[in-house]
Amino acid sequence: MSVTTNCLLVISTCPDEHCADTIAAALVEGGHAACVSIVPGLTSVYRWQGRIERDSEWLLLMKTTADAYPRLQETVRRLNPNELPEIIALPVERGLSGYLQWVAQQTAREG
Repeated sequence: MSVTTNCLLVISTCPDEHCADTIAAALVEGGHAACVSIVPGLTSVYRWQGRIERDSEWLLLMKTTADAYPRLQETVRRLNPNELPEIIALPVERGLSGYLQWVAQQTAREG
């Protein structure tokens, strides 16, 4: 049975624990994400302005909806100190129905 969902898994990276905690708290408190999982110990290797960079980062896994995504993106851009923060949204095709409903409830705008 296929269930239609407008849930998204959004990934982003932060330069340190304080940044990750600040963004996660703002997203959940603001109702822009139902849950943010913070994964420490990530190393990113990438090309930036012609140079190969290697940075230790913290990964954010943000559970939200398509409706709440614009608010989430604005908050991450405002609070992330990176010049061009990674923000990638992946559609959730399937998942536990009750969990997906909870995500939708937590990110719904009232009124």
